[in-house]
Amino acid sequence: MSELFDRHRGLLEDALRALESRGFWSPFPEVPSGKIYGETAKAEGEAAFDAALGAPFDLPGHPESDRLGAELSPWGPALGITYPAARPETLIAASQAAAAPWAAASPETRVGICLEILVRLNRISFLMGNAVMHTTGQAFAMAFQAGGPHAQDRGLEAVATAWAEMTRTPKTAIWEKPQGKAAPLVIEKHWRVVPRGVALVIGCNTFPTWNSYPGLFASLATGNPVIVKPHPGAVLPLAITVRIAREVLAEAGLPADVVLLAADVPSAPITADLVRDPAVRIIDYTGSNAFGQWVRDNAAPGAQVYTEEAGVNSIVIAASDDFDGMCANIAFSLSLYSGQMCTSPQDIFVPRDGIDTDQGHKSLDQVAQGIADAVDALLADPARASGVCGAIANPATLARVDGARAMGRVVRDSAPIAGQGRSATPLIVTLDEGAAGSAAHEAECFGPVAFVVPVADAEAGIHAAADLARRKGAITAALYDTDDARILRAADAFAGAGVNLSVNLTGNIFVNQSAAFSDYHVTGANPAGNASLTDTAFVTGRFRVAMWRRPKAA
Repeated sequence: MSELFDRHRGLLEDALRALESRGFWSPFPEVPSGKIYGETAKAEGEAAFDAALGAPFDLPGHPESDRLGAELSPWGPALGITYPAARPETLIAASQAAAAPWAAASPETRVGICLEILVRLNRISFLMGNAVMHTTGQAFAMAFQAGGPHAQDRGLEAVATAWAEMTRTPKTAIWEKPQGKAAPLVIEKHWRVVPRGVALVIGCNTFPTWNSYPGLFASLATGNPVIVKPHPGAVLPLAITVRIAREVLAEAGLPADVVLLAADVPSAPITADLVRDPAVRIIDYTGSNAFGQWVRDNAAPGAQVYTEEAGVNSIVIAASDDFDGMCANIAFSLSLYSGQMCTSPQDIFVPRDGIDTDQGHKSLDQVAQGIADAVDALLADPARASGVCGAIANPATLARVDGARAMGRVVRDSAPIAGQGRSATPLIVTLDEGAAGSAAHEAECFGPVAFVVPVADAEAGIHAAADLARRKGAITAALYDTDDARILRAADAFAGAGVNLSVNLTGNIFVNQSAAFSDYHVTGANPAGNASLTDTAFVTGRFRVAMWRRPKAA
């Protein structure tokens, strides 16, 4: 039995119980507190981040033919970090060389190593928070949570799911078939997990760890070596992850090249070459639909591809018994990280004749203005606005905001946050039925943009949102209503469209949020992605079970 597996057995068992119960559980505290992480943890994390700036990033023993790096913080400065870079074929060869000893390691050994990596990552969550903040534009509190503990939760969820599936079949069994008066047939049977092969994880700019850890740890736990390909604008968080993983592997006497970093820059991308290589048998991808389709079309025959792609998330407002609470909740969801989350709502369907609320009947324009006023109230203080909205990861997002202004009547204009980096508060636009651009809401407008879409009535709004999810993809949907029968019909409609639904959120839980060990992130049942974090299908395609057998000696 693996020493690391024994050390972390309790953590794994707790995770397995959480998967079964689906209630709240998190082993990695999300609060960046010195009382939890140590009184010096904050200062040490900041010092480690500062030390990384303007310097070569060290990955001992990693293949290297060049040094590359072009990260610019959305908050202002260039990071100036260079990373070891190698040609795709060099990385593939190194990964293949490490594959056999990793596959030969027992599931206990591999899972123990994965758990140790996650625990060590948790210890440096302050460093990770700074790294995520300055590569994605998230404010520090969100970067700490999403880039650190929440990502670690998702990684652990993948490891626990992989363990459950790998151990579903026993390692050995005696098969005995009666033959009447003759002696029974007795066969000794053995089963082993057979990994698929080299895995490629393609990271995204906005959530480099949260979106990458499930695939990374699912592939590692099931015996596949992994090449981690970060977005060139957000290399540091995944480079730190790779360094920790390589340290643990080396300490365990296994090849560090089981985990490799594929660093590149926009002017010399290597993702396509890695995707097309026939040695790559598993691909995890987060990003646009266009490149997601390219990945599926160009991956080697037989490669297993898991994607999370773009979608159009909707809110349907049918009625409310807490109008102010509804508006405040929607305002926060629109503002959080400036709408740069795959779960952020974009379209708000409202009956053209308005809705009934606890404050009386509200017209469509009053509903739109109520949400706009709630955004203004939330972001009135610049320091709070910066903490909620963060910075804009990609300048192209600002161009989309500019273009969206012409798509309808501006209810609330977007504006930069005073004294911050590249920033923009939510733009809210009401579409004019029948006018040019009235179908603008049917395409993803990534960033701080929301469309108020008039519909005939609540049923029409539910139908339109569900149909849009079915056709264009969606990861989240929300409904505000007071009619229980209609709520149940909506649950059926959105389930049929393969999108998760939240109903009447007015408190401190938001449609953007997805909790590990409880919520499935993406269903894999509409164009927003073909995989779900983290169900059994997400891990079982990464390995097969092979058997050998022989007659049992008397």
